[in-house]
Amino acid sequence: MTMKYEKSIRKIVVLTGAGISAESGITTFRDANGLWENHDVMEVASPEGWAANPQLVLDFYNQRRRQLKTVRPNAAHHYLKELERHYEVVVITQNVDNLHERAGSSNVIHLHGELLKVRSERNERLVYEWHDDVNIGDVAEDGAQLRPHIVWFGEMVPLLERAAEEVRTADILLVIGTSLQVYPAASLVHYIAHGNPVYIIDPNSVPAPNNPNVTVIRKTATEGVKGLRFMARSVRAFP
Repeated sequence: MTMKYEKSIRKIVVLTGAGISAESGITTFRDANGLWENHDVMEVASPEGWAANPQLVLDFYNQRRRQLKTVRPNAAHHYLKELERHYEVVVITQNVDNLHERAGSSNVIHLHGELLKVRSERNERLVYEWHDDVNIGDVAEDGAQLRPHIVWFGEMVPLLERAAEEVRTADILLVIGTSLQVYPAASLVHYIAHGNPVYIIDPNSVPAPNNPNVTVIRKTATEGVKGLRFMARSVRAFP
């Protein structure tokens, strides 16, 4: 494949999804027929699930937090960090893990929250770093129960506007490991400026936008970024 894009590149925005974390060993509900570690996602990732059984929800995310300590960033994560040597890079991730940060990426927007943070169930502005288990009775400074700092199904995505603005000002958009089926995150691909290229890396069939500047690379995250490395030697778009 030959990339012909030779516009001067200053800013690259990357939208990442479950596929990039899966290669580090993190289980995703998309790959388990709507189940996440044998749980219906609505039981553990919705306000209704929290109201019905907060202990189940806390246990679920406690397990995810413990698992995160056992995995490491993969080659795709590290490649995105390397891009910062030459460009302004903004990573917009749908993932709640910290693998991008652990690989060294310095500008990461977590659309769906962060596993290593918790917040008051009453006041979403009271957010705390948290690396251990959360238990019933652990409370915020307002006296309310702590809950995972996760954007659940049915909740607003507070960082969406910021993410959309980053895409609007991108020279290139890379989409890695996401099905482009979870909204509103999937809508971000439509904010790229007219004529600027979009590269979608995913081994599965992805509903790519009907745009002549979109290139789909049917590979895993780690294999796909290797392809970008190879293509980079013949164009100005990458080092």
